Amino acid sequence: MPVRISGDEYFTLNEVCRHAGISRQTLWRWRQEDKVPPGRRLRGRKLLFALQEVAEIERYATHLEPAVPRRANQMRLFDTHSNRRGA
Repeated sequence: MPVRISGDEYFTLNEVCRHAGISRQTLWRWRQEDKVPPGRRLRGRKLLFALQEVAEIERYATHLEPAVPRRANQMRLFDTHSNRRGA
């Protein structure tokens, strides 16, 4: 259940993770890597996220990226012609 502070709703770490379908460890890692908003601390302890921040976390959790190999020669692993013996 959201926490209301000064008329605004904030969501706990567990609520955000459950809603986005991710683990607490994943959210902590993404926060450390600056991939998602860091949230806010209530009384220096409880981590809370505003609705807009929750939406950003959900977007990041469901984004798709092209599966481009990191190195050009990496695709050779899947080239059936170059994997033949004696080729």
